[in-house]
Amino acid sequence: MEVVQERSWFSRNWGWVLGGGCLTLIVIVVVIVGALVYKVSDAIAGSEPYTHAFSLATENEKVISFLGEPIETNGMGSTSYKHVNGSSTADLRIPIKGPKDEGVIVVSAEKINNEWSYSTLYVKIDGEMGTINLQELKMEEGLDDF
Repeated sequence: MEVVQERSWFSRNWGWVLGGGCLTLIVIVVVIVGALVYKVSDAIAGSEPYTHAFSLATENEKVISFLGEPIETNGMGSTSYKHVNGSSTADLRIPIKGPKDEGVIVVSAEKINNEWSYSTLYVKIDGEMGTINLQELKMEEGLDDF
């Protein structure tokens, strides 16, 4: 009678172990990257220049007439925040959309002594040549070039 030694569990299932381990690592990396993207986008959306510009755009009658209501964000857009020697700068392009059309809020701001100063703050509607200046809200519901 011949004794046949059975292979160990690992030698029978090494392919599943290797595949499962690789899949686990991939899932962990995807979760970490997703969490970082969410955290960064949440920090940007909660920043003062972002919330200020978005609230001005959603309250502007000219923007509402072009986009309709409700106006919501349409993705992340492009952002650039820099902090050097106590001074912060922010350059944002915030995509927005409404039931009628889409556009983008363009913001350039600088923070000195905890006060934001906006050098650029306007809405560009897709397909239109002009811009809607959001800095002139108090003087006149300003439309540039429309």
